Amino acid sequence: MAIINQGLGFISETDCYWFGQGTHYKIYEKLGAHPKNYKGKDGYHFAVWAPHAKAVSIVGDFNDWNPEANFCQKIFEGGIWETFIPDLQPGMLYKFVIETQAGDLLYKADPYARGAEFRPGTASRLEVEPWDYTWNDEKWMTERAEQDPRHAPISIYECHLGSWKRNEENVERGGFGNYKDLAHELAAYVKDMGYTHVELMGIAEHPFDGSWGYQVTGYYAPTSRYGEPQEFQYFVDYLHQNGIGVILDWVPAHFPRDSFGLADFDGAPCYEYADTRKGEHPDWGTKVFDYEKTEVKNFLIANALYWLNQYHVDGLRVDAVASMLYLDYGRSGGNWCPNKYGGNENLEAIEFFKHLNSVIAGRKDGTMIIAEESTAWPMVTHRPENNGLGFTFKWNMGWMHDFLEYMKLDPYFRKNNHNKMTFGLTYFTSENYILVLSHDEVVHLKCSMINKMPGIYEDKFSNLKCGYTYMIGHPGKKLLFMGQEFAQWHEWNENVSLSWELLDEPLHKDMQNFVKGLLHLYKEHPCLFSMDDNWNGFQWINANDADRSIFSFVRYDAEKKKSLLFAINFTPMERSDYTVGVPFPGTYKLVLDETVGNYKMAKKKPVSFKAFKGECDGQPYHVYNPMKPYGIQVYEFDEPKKREVSKSDEKKAAKTVKEKATKEKAAKAKTATKTKTAKAAAEAPAKKKAPRKKKAEAVEAPKKAEAVETPKEE
Repeated sequence: MAIINQGLGFISETDCYWFGQGTHYKIYEKLGAHPKNYKGKDGYHFAVWAPHAKAVSIVGDFNDWNPEANFCQKIFEGGIWETFIPDLQPGMLYKFVIETQAGDLLYKADPYARGAEFRPGTASRLEVEPWDYTWNDEKWMTERAEQDPRHAPISIYECHLGSWKRNEENVERGGFGNYKDLAHELAAYVKDMGYTHVELMGIAEHPFDGSWGYQVTGYYAPTSRYGEPQEFQYFVDYLHQNGIGVILDWVPAHFPRDSFGLADFDGAPCYEYADTRKGEHPDWGTKVFDYEKTEVKNFLIANALYWLNQYHVDGLRVDAVASMLYLDYGRSGGNWCPNKYGGNENLEAIEFFKHLNSVIAGRKDGTMIIAEESTAWPMVTHRPENNGLGFTFKWNMGWMHDFLEYMKLDPYFRKNNHNKMTFGLTYFTSENYILVLSHDEVVHLKCSMINKMPGIYEDKFSNLKCGYTYMIGHPGKKLLFMGQEFAQWHEWNENVSLSWELLDEPLHKDMQNFVKGLLHLYKEHPCLFSMDDNWNGFQWINANDADRSIFSFVRYDAEKKKSLLFAINFTPMERSDYTVGVPFPGTYKLVLDETVGNYKMAKKKPVSFKAFKGECDGQPYHVYNPMKPYGIQVYEFDEPKKREVSKSDEKKAAKTVKEKATKEKAAKAKTATKTKTAKAAAEAPAKKKAPRKKKAEAVEAPKKAEAVETPKEE
């Protein structure tokens, strides 16, 4: 971008150059509205990218929304406009007015606004700088940077703040709670339950509650539904101080057509592709970002980094990745535009992901970026230099579909669908996966998790316990949507609170306690997370017990300590003769079964089972424990190790070997001498009278070197 006007000095030619290159990773500090002092006056500096605009001005509370009161000047030919307005205060509302080449006036919210008007208002709001907040999460941030999330425990509580717990007394704010109160309640709940992270839906500003936050108009503004931007910083800070990570849903795939938003921002396609075959999603009625434009890519990459930098979030879950990767996604034949090679891959989107994910990986601060990718696109979590996309994790949608199809079946038919539960183990090492039971599975007449289960009332709970246990044992990080942990009956509704009153009923409270036990079991056993992408961390005991619909397997720890054996019965049939094969002798402690809350109890007073020698399930040992209907057995055991030999033992053993070798050598030499003498005597000429025979002299045979004591197995 070449300079065409000296400007006010807040945006340099270098800023514009890097923005034009798509690599100004803090462009949000330059564009948008920022408090400044100009020529001795305090006020706000405004800047916007509008390359097709004829003119740009600012309207707001401060000028009676008069489009001719405060014009901007174009300072670079690439389309950056700016102005300074003195005597403005945080909280004031404003918009950009774009005059198109046709002379029309478009009233647009600021794409880089850090605050927004409470819906249904659509204006942007002046804010203090987000970097003015004083953080208290240094310990969390330091420890996070030292950890590789791929080998750490990650159990995610997916949460929609607007319906987790509502505050119906707050009528003026639509019954929504506020960030501070929600921080205290949510942190206490997820910490007690044993989750490691929360994933928040719909935090970036959006106009329509029913979109759940997936049609964004304010990419840099935390939604005003729950309070101020600084209060959201407090929310993240407080969760961090309580040992809980925060992941945000992030939507770079598309944006809505709302007239005040990004669509045709300056009277022409600006943020979206101009060709409607690429620039519109027919299924969703939304616009698609133009990933070929460097300024658009810079807008998105800087936005991702903005949430990581200014709000200390621990990861971003990227929504609808498949819609970005495939040019024909949701489009019928002839209504999509092939790439230059004739294929359906969006080459610009692929390059965008590699660029974005390389920058995030280069931070080396423990942050994650997660792909919601619903197809078999290869190498999603592999490094860009190896032709991967570079994501940290990928949602395992294939596992989710197979799992739910199996769980919905009447137990009688499960034996013929056994492979639905085992198939995921054929590819679990191909990517770094998160196993998900998300909000998408409990809406639009898909039924709640408990209502997906077959059987009568009590059977539904027993089935769900089996399913959750299998999920915890299966390789991959974990995600459960709110309400699933206590078996909410109705489908999720964004307009009402979760059915917390169900916890007054025994079976729902029992389910919550059982999930709590699973989550603490998961966090406290590295075998369940340290080798999620490695066959050394998993072993089938019996993958083929289809007739009984029982699955048994082992999860191993890299240090070979406290491994876990899982055996789960997915039928209401009791197996009084049940015996499970085990790989080692020793004691197996039952740390979880179908009994509610048993894990906590088992830690204090575990029930132990001895492994007996004898083949079972192809293993050399076995444990006998009758399997109850919908029975769950999780055993903890230590893999036997050879006793470590101390240095003093090693020296002693070496000395013994040396001494025995010396004795053996001397014995051999003595034997050789006597043999030589005897041979010489035998070859001498015979005398006429043989001498009287003497008692034969015994030849001492060489003694065997004594065996050095080898370490015994414990």
